[in-house]
Amino acid sequence: MANRRAHGRGRLPRAGRSWRAIAGLAVVAVIAGVGIWLAVGSSSEPPGPLKAAIVDQLSLTFPNEDFIRNATATLEQAGYVVDYFPGEEVNVEFYRQLPANDYDVILFRVHADRLQATLNGREIDEVILFTGEPYSERKYLEDRSTARLTIARYYEGGDPYFGIAADFIEDTMVGRFDDTKIIMMGCEGLLSDRTAQAFINKGASTYISWDETVSASHTDAASERLLELLLLDGQTPTEAAAQTMEELGPDPTYGSTLLAYPSEG
Repeated sequence: MANRRAHGRGRLPRAGRSWRAIAGLAVVAVIAGVGIWLAVGSSSEPPGPLKAAIVDQLSLTFPNEDFIRNATATLEQAGYVVDYFPGEEVNVEFYRQLPANDYDVILFRVHADRLQATLNGREIDEVILFTGEPYSERKYLEDRSTARLTIARYYEGGDPYFGIAADFIEDTMVGRFDDTKIIMMGCEGLLSDRTAQAFINKGASTYISWDETVSASHTDAASERLLELLLLDGQTPTEAAAQTMEELGPDPTYGSTLLAYPSEG
């Protein structure tokens, strides 16, 4: 919160006032100025509690109450106040306002898919995060015309939903993340690093995700362990992702590996 400062108008001394009086006034002014400076310097508010969000768009197709309960318990043990958002709340405007909520950790338990396309001569290769909002031709015209929003489907011919693209993250999300740790639990989150870089450009400190398709059960188990290593054991994102893979292994069906971006080397 910005400090308010009073602004006074300076006055010249009246003719005939002695130099002693003027000097005395100067001393008083200096002392008063120091008092004001001390008051401003000591009025900063203490930082608020750490905050975390679990964005559970996957609850619409693969609910897992045990994961939500365990992840919440780990976050609370690490000192975070946790907000949970089920899939029906995860719409376009939810994503748009997300940085303004000042979360320190965000778990995106969301479907995701790689998008490769050409738009106005520009090659696109990025990861699209699913919303729970059905696609409509009548909504978000500007965002759709610039491919900040796309059509996302669970499978070929399935119902269409709005998908969040990298340019949406950079250009239309309100505010900035403040060194937020992003854990993107969906498929292919690091098959391309474009979306990861968009979060970093928006102020996130790290982005942890999979380099290929991953099953819901495996990403849930891996993310639980990742949270413990990252928040309770104090490991770096790269260390926590690597130890999670050492203990649980890649996805047994798809072979995907958990990685951190950017890597600490």
